[in-house]
This record gives sequence, C-alpha cells and structure tokens, in this order.
Amino acid sequence: MSAAHLMPTYQPLPLAFTRGSGTRVWDEQGREYLDAIAGVAVTGVGHSHPQVVAAITEQAGLLLHTSNLYGIHWQRRLAARLSALSGLEQAFFNNSGAEANETALKLARLHGNSRGIAKPLVVVMDNAFHGRTLATLAASDGVHLSSGLGSLPGDCIKIPFADMDALASVTQAFGQRIAAVLLEPIQGESGVHIAPDHYLRALREHCDDHGWLLMLDEIQTGIGRTGRWFAYQHAGITPDVITLAKALGNGIPIGACLARAEVGQLFTPGSHGSTFGGNPLACRVGCAVLDIVEGEGLVDNAATVGSLLLRRLTEELADLPGVKAVRGRGLMIGVELDRPCRELMQRAAQEHGLLINVTRGTTLRLLPPLILCADEAEIIATTLRTLVAPA
Repeated sequence: MSAAHLMPTYQPLPLAFTRGSGTRVWDEQGREYLDAIAGVAVTGVGHSHPQVVAAITEQAGLLLHTSNLYGIHWQRRLAARLSALSGLEQAFFNNSGAEANETALKLARLHGNSRGIAKPLVVVMDNAFHGRTLATLAASDGVHLSSGLGSLPGDCIKIPFADMDALASVTQAFGQRIAAVLLEPIQGESGVHIAPDHYLRALREHCDDHGWLLMLDEIQTGIGRTGRWFAYQHAGITPDVITLAKALGNGIPIGACLARAEVGQLFTPGSHGSTFGGNPLACRVGCAVLDIVEGEGLVDNAATVGSLLLRRLTEELADLPGVKAVRGRGLMIGVELDRPCRELMQRAAQEHGLLINVTRGTTLRLLPPLILCADEAEIIATTLRTLVAPA
C-alpha cells in the first residue's frame, strides 16, 4: 500500500514487519531478521514476550481508560516500583519521552520560581536530544531538528558535554538565573557518547552547591540498558529528576518523570496533567516489564553480553580503515566511522538479515533487546566486520 497519505516525516527502509518473537522479527515475505535496534531501545524484553502479551490481553478485557479524575491502581503500583528502584519518591506518567522531558522542564521552572528567579535558565548539552516538542527541541541540539520553526520556547544555555570548565564559566556568567542542568548520561542520538562517572559525580556536587536540580534524561538508557537499572547508578549518585519512556512499555506508549518528593510537590492539583498518561493498560504493562527484567536477570545479562559484544566488536574492527571509535556501555553501543554510512542499514538488513541503526550519519548504533545471547552477539560482531570492511 502506498505511503502517499502519510506526512513525509520519515525515510523508512523498504521493509515492513508482520510479527516478532524474542530477538527476531519477520517481514511480509516471511524472511527472518535479528533485531539489534529493538525499535530504538524500546523492546528490551523482546518481541511478543508472553507476560507482556498476557498483561495487555487481560487488561484490555477489563479496563483501558478512566482518566486521572479517579484513582488508578496500576499507576500507583508502577510508581511505587519505580521509586524503589530509583530512589526517587514521586512519579508523573504521560505518553512519551518528549512529554516526560516537558514535565522535567516544567519542574525546573517551578524550582527556579520557588527560589525567586523570574526567568529561570536550564543548562543543557551540545549534541543533546530530548524530544521533538517545541520546548524539548529548545533543550536539544541540531539545526536539522528545528529548521523552519523559528524561535523556540524555553530559556536554555548549551555547553559542551562532559566539560566541567564550561559549566564553571556559565555559572560565573549566569549562576543567579540557573535552576537546573539537564543531560543524557549517554548521548544516544549523537552517537553513543558516555558521560564519565567522575563527571556525573562532579555535576551532582556542583548542583548541590548552587541549589540547582540535576535532571537526567534516561529515556534510552533506563530500565537496564547499560547494565544497571539506570545509567546514573554506575556513578553512585542520585539525581533530583529522571525521565523514562521507551523500554518501560516495551512498545506500549508510556513516559515517566520521577523526582525527589520535595521537587515533585512543586506541582499542585491542576498545574500539570495528561488525558491518557498513566492509564491502566500502559501502567500494567510497565509493571509486567519490570517483573520480566527482574525475574529473568536482564540487567545482569545486559552487562555481561554487552561487555562481550563491545569486546568482540573492538577485536573485529580494530584493523579496519575508517573505524574511528567503538564505544558503549551494556547493550548500548556505537561504532563511529570516518564517513557517511546510512546505506549500511539497508545492506545489513537485505544482505545479512540484521537490523541496525545509523545516527548522526556516521555512527552505527546497536540497541538490541536485553535478552540478547552470546551467540547473537557474535553474529552482530562478525556481520559488522563484513559490512564495514572495504569492498
């Protein structure tokens, strides 16, 4: 069927899938593929996991929606589970990562206003990506994302990623107006760039010293992707706010903003809301996902198999010309080349039955399901060598 009735916002490959199971998907012709992108870090527990299917099926037959005019059991249950895992006491649920980041940006402004700042500023990072709403675009980086949209709402100051000297400079210049710092602990869309643990610890200390909120966008990294439940746990810190989406619903749309209690209570009844956010279906699936990740040991699996995959990629690609870097943590890995390589997505799928992603034009990004096994990691490593090697 033609895509003529769709707005031209995507450039999809000439592939469409009809079913999936575990780490595999099948196209309309019945061909099987190993999925090493997981819907861009979404299907962490794999496609069509029986527990997810059961949760969706049963809840669809019970109750899908009542609105937040009434209490929602599964919403309260999921909030409690996420609080126990993260150390942050309160949650707000919405429908996407961009909405979760909008919630965080609202909290930053409210925090600033509570401190008497009339026009609060939020420090954000070069090469960041926080979503495609107007406010999250203002916090993101990349002219291609906002071309033609004019001025964007939100007062943000961009500084180089993982650079404490740059933060010191903006502190000196604008410190009285700054309310928060927002960043991804691993920048995904810009090519899998990792904030060092010592930088996150220094950032936590700096925010404490100045009364700022430390807000971490864990939309790609959260729910076990990096080998911990949340990427900030590698650094041994606790932020004031984190945002989640993607893997929390394994394909069912859900976003979450978690905050320390005193930060979450900056909201009052009517000051924020969502018609669909936190509905019984999405929150029940979120609980099922947490059950699976915990019950099947997928956080540890992401750490173990991710370490193996990173090592094997480094070995396979070390002697190839044009490979600038192989970097990652857990099952979030980027292979940066010295040239544009978007065509490798199609070659990987058509020639090798492997689904990968290219971001920022030159970085092969791998975000496989957390259930990936060692044999599948080997397939990915050897296939990428074939793809990247000179013809």
